Amino acid sequence: MESGILSIALMLALAALMIAAAISDVRSRTISNRLNAAIALLAIPFWAVSGLALWPEIPIQIGAALAVFAIFVGLFAFGAMGGGDVKMIGGVMLWIPVNLFLEALTVMAVGGGILSAVMLVHSKLRPSDKSVEVPYGVAIAAAGLWALHQQYLNHFQAIGLS
Repeated sequence: MESGILSIALMLALAALMIAAAISDVRSRTISNRLNAAIALLAIPFWAVSGLALWPEIPIQIGAALAVFAIFVGLFAFGAMGGGDVKMIGGVMLWIPVNLFLEALTVMAVGGGILSAVMLVHSKLRPSDKSVEVPYGVAIAAAGLWALHQQYLNHFQAIGLS
């Protein structure tokens, strides 16, 4: 029972960190390295209390998160993503079960698209000399919160499977 409480406490910490990152990104278009490091490092005790096996589950989780991180580093290299966003994606993916990666990335992409549209409309209504920067941390946080809900809080998952 204690590991269940610890697991929930770690998920709440992740949720708070993702929300803080999203707010920071909206306010200043930056996500601090400390915030991203906390997201990534707290995944380690979460794996332990959630029962992820040392072999092969944890290496698979790390490898899959690194693969997603590498893809987004490529987008950063082309100027399509900010560095804080890329680091946040890498950290959040350490928490998301591999079987939910594609769905989480889809939620992230849809959220990012909606956010981009809102930012475009905002830039048309309030023209500025500054280039439009999308606070993609909001979409990353939304996808992370969605994935946590799907995996750990959604008790109705089995309804659609029968």
